Amino acid sequence: MSDQREHRNDDIHLPADASEDERRQAGDRLRERIYVTFTALAILMAMNAHGEALDSPTVLWTLVISVVGVLLAGLVSDLVSHMIAHNTLPSIAEFRHMLAVSSRALGVLVVPLIAVGLAVFDVIEDRTGLTIAIVALIVSLAVITWIAVSRTGLSGWRQLAVLAAVVALGVLVVFLEALAH
Repeated sequence: MSDQREHRNDDIHLPADASEDERRQAGDRLRERIYVTFTALAILMAMNAHGEALDSPTVLWTLVISVVGVLLAGLVSDLVSHMIAHNTLPSIAEFRHMLAVSSRALGVLVVPLIAVGLAVFDVIEDRTGLTIAIVALIVSLAVITWIAVSRTGLSGWRQLAVLAAVVALGVLVVFLEALAH
Protein backbone atom coordinates (compact mmCIF):
# COMPACT_ATOMS: atom_id res chain seq x y z
CA MET A 1 0.00 0.00 0.00
CA SER A 2 2.72 2.50 0.90
CA ASP A 3 4.52 1.50 -2.30
CA GLN A 4 1.39 2.49 -4.26
CA ARG A 5 1.31 5.87 -2.54
CA GLU A 6 4.90 6.56 -3.54
CA HIS A 7 4.08 5.94 -7.20
CA ARG A 8 0.73 7.72 -7.43
CA ASN A 9 0.81 10.38 -10.08
CA ASP A 10 -1.79 12.95 -9.10
CA ASP A 11 -1.77 16.59 -8.17
CA ILE A 12 -0.95 15.98 -4.52
CA HIS A 13 1.45 13.04 -4.86
CA LEU A 14 3.51 14.05 -7.88
CA PRO A 15 6.78 12.09 -7.67
CA ALA A 16 10.02 13.99 -7.21
CA ASP A 17 11.28 12.58 -10.51
CA ALA A 18 8.18 13.64 -12.47
CA SER A 19 8.84 14.81 -16.00
CA GLU A 20 8.47 18.43 -17.02
CA ASP A 21 5.28 17.48 -18.89
CA GLU A 22 3.81 15.76 -15.81
CA ARG A 23 4.61 18.84 -13.73
CA ARG A 24 3.04 21.14 -16.33
CA GLN A 25 -0.11 19.02 -16.41
CA ALA A 26 -0.37 19.02 -12.60
CA GLY A 27 0.14 22.79 -12.65
CA ASP A 28 -2.63 23.16 -15.22
CA ARG A 29 -5.03 21.24 -12.98
CA LEU A 30 -4.10 23.27 -9.90
CA ARG A 31 -4.43 26.53 -11.86
CA GLU A 32 -7.95 25.63 -12.94
CA ARG A 33 -8.87 24.72 -9.36
CA ILE A 34 -7.75 28.17 -8.28
CA TYR A 35 -9.91 29.82 -10.97
CA VAL A 36 -12.93 27.75 -9.97
CA THR A 37 -12.35 28.44 -6.29
CA PHE A 38 -12.16 32.20 -6.80
CA THR A 39 -15.21 32.13 -9.08
CA ALA A 40 -17.24 30.17 -6.55
CA LEU A 41 -16.01 32.42 -3.74
CA ALA A 42 -17.01 35.56 -5.66
CA ILE A 43 -20.47 34.13 -6.36
CA LEU A 44 -21.07 33.09 -2.77
CA MET A 45 -19.78 36.35 -1.35
CA ALA A 46 -21.96 38.37 -3.72
CA MET A 47 -24.98 36.32 -2.75
CA ASN A 48 -24.04 36.62 0.93
CA ALA A 49 -24.07 40.41 0.56
CA HIS A 50 -27.76 40.15 -0.30
CA GLY A 51 -28.53 38.25 2.88
CA GLU A 52 -32.09 39.39 3.32
CA ALA A 53 -33.02 37.67 0.04
CA LEU A 54 -30.84 34.61 0.61
CA ASP A 55 -32.43 31.54 -0.96
CA SER A 56 -30.44 28.29 -0.86
CA PRO A 57 -31.91 26.72 -4.02
CA THR A 58 -31.00 29.87 -5.95
CA VAL A 59 -27.51 29.88 -4.41
CA LEU A 60 -27.02 26.23 -5.37
CA TRP A 61 -28.28 26.70 -8.93
CA THR A 62 -26.27 29.89 -9.46
CA LEU A 63 -23.10 28.27 -8.13
CA VAL A 64 -23.42 25.17 -10.33
CA ILE A 65 -24.30 27.06 -13.52
CA SER A 66 -21.59 29.68 -13.01
CA VAL A 67 -18.85 27.16 -12.31
CA VAL A 68 -19.84 24.97 -15.26
CA GLY A 69 -19.72 28.11 -17.41
CA VAL A 70 -16.24 28.99 -16.16
CA LEU A 71 -15.01 25.44 -16.77
CA LEU A 72 -16.40 25.42 -20.30
CA ALA A 73 -14.77 28.81 -20.93
CA GLY A 74 -11.47 27.37 -19.68
CA LEU A 75 -11.82 24.37 -21.99
CA VAL A 76 -12.52 26.62 -24.99
CA SER A 77 -9.56 28.80 -23.99
CA ASP A 78 -7.28 25.74 -23.84
CA LEU A 79 -8.49 24.56 -27.25
CA VAL A 80 -8.02 27.94 -28.90
CA SER A 81 -4.60 28.55 -27.34
CA HIS A 82 -3.46 25.07 -28.42
CA MET A 83 -4.58 25.73 -31.99
CA ILE A 84 -2.77 29.08 -32.02
CA ALA A 85 0.43 27.68 -30.50
CA HIS A 86 0.56 24.46 -32.53
CA ASN A 87 -1.42 25.19 -35.72
CA THR A 88 -3.41 21.99 -35.19
CA LEU A 89 -6.14 20.46 -33.11
CA PRO A 90 -4.99 18.77 -29.91
CA SER A 91 -4.26 15.06 -29.99
CA ILE A 92 -6.58 12.69 -28.12
CA ALA A 93 -4.15 12.64 -25.17
CA GLU A 94 -3.93 16.44 -25.13
CA PHE A 95 -7.72 16.77 -25.29
CA ARG A 96 -8.09 14.22 -22.47
CA HIS A 97 -5.72 16.37 -20.42
CA MET A 98 -7.84 19.45 -21.16
CA LEU A 99 -10.94 17.58 -20.00
CA ALA A 100 -9.11 16.37 -16.87
CA VAL A 101 -8.11 19.93 -16.05
CA SER A 102 -11.75 21.01 -16.22
CA SER A 103 -13.36 18.03 -14.54
CA ARG A 104 -10.89 17.75 -11.65
CA ALA A 105 -11.47 21.40 -10.82
CA LEU A 106 -14.99 20.45 -9.76
CA GLY A 107 -13.48 18.76 -6.70
CA VAL A 108 -13.17 22.10 -4.92
CA LEU A 109 -16.98 22.35 -4.92
CA VAL A 110 -17.76 19.16 -3.03
CA VAL A 111 -17.96 20.68 0.46
CA PRO A 112 -19.64 23.94 -0.67
CA LEU A 113 -22.28 22.00 -2.61
CA ILE A 114 -22.94 19.71 0.34
CA ALA A 115 -23.23 22.68 2.71
CA VAL A 116 -25.61 24.60 0.45
CA GLY A 117 -27.47 21.37 -0.32
CA LEU A 118 -28.04 20.79 3.40
CA ALA A 119 -29.51 24.29 3.58
CA VAL A 120 -31.76 23.55 0.59
CA PHE A 121 -33.24 20.61 2.54
CA ASP A 122 -33.50 22.68 5.75
CA VAL A 123 -30.99 20.54 7.63
CA ILE A 124 -29.06 23.73 8.43
CA GLU A 125 -29.88 27.42 8.10
CA ASP A 126 -29.27 29.12 4.74
CA ARG A 127 -26.70 31.48 6.25
CA THR A 128 -24.87 28.58 7.93
CA GLY A 129 -24.65 26.65 4.67
CA LEU A 130 -23.31 29.70 2.88
CA THR A 131 -20.75 30.37 5.63
CA ILE A 132 -19.53 26.76 5.57
CA ALA A 133 -19.22 26.94 1.78
CA ILE A 134 -17.20 30.18 1.89
CA VAL A 135 -14.87 28.86 4.61
CA ALA A 136 -14.38 25.60 2.68
CA LEU A 137 -13.36 27.55 -0.44
CA ILE A 138 -10.88 29.66 1.52
CA VAL A 139 -9.38 26.51 3.05
CA SER A 140 -9.24 24.98 -0.44
CA LEU A 141 -7.23 27.97 -1.68
CA ALA A 142 -4.81 27.54 1.20
CA VAL A 143 -4.37 23.82 0.46
CA ILE A 144 -3.85 24.39 -3.26
CA THR A 145 -1.28 27.07 -2.49
CA TRP A 146 0.48 24.83 0.02
CA ILE A 147 0.70 22.05 -2.60
CA ALA A 148 2.23 24.46 -5.09
CA VAL A 149 4.65 26.05 -2.62
CA SER A 150 5.79 22.70 -1.25
CA ARG A 151 6.99 21.73 -4.73
CA THR A 152 9.21 24.74 -5.23
CA GLY A 153 12.31 23.35 -3.55
CA LEU A 154 12.60 26.53 -1.52
CA SER A 155 13.75 26.38 2.09
CA GLY A 156 11.06 26.14 4.77
CA TRP A 157 11.03 29.81 5.71
CA ARG A 158 10.92 30.87 2.04
CA GLN A 159 8.01 28.51 1.42
CA LEU A 160 6.26 30.09 4.38
CA ALA A 161 6.97 33.59 3.03
CA VAL A 162 5.61 32.70 -0.42
CA LEU A 163 2.58 31.02 1.16
CA ALA A 164 1.93 34.13 3.28
CA ALA A 165 2.26 36.39 0.22
CA VAL A 166 -0.14 34.27 -1.83
CA VAL A 167 -2.63 34.10 1.05
CA ALA A 168 -2.39 37.89 1.39
CA LEU A 169 -3.13 38.26 -2.32
CA GLY A 170 -6.05 35.86 -1.90
CA VAL A 171 -7.40 37.95 0.97
CA LEU A 172 -7.03 41.05 -1.22
CA VAL A 173 -9.01 39.36 -4.01
CA VAL A 174 -11.75 38.39 -1.56
CA PHE A 175 -11.78 41.95 -0.17
CA LEU A 176 -12.06 43.43 -3.67
CA GLU A 177 -14.86 41.03 -4.57
CA ALA A 178 -16.72 41.99 -1.40
CA LEU A 179 -16.12 45.67 -2.09
CA ALA A 180 -17.65 45.30 -5.54
CA HIS A 181 -20.89 44.19 -3.93
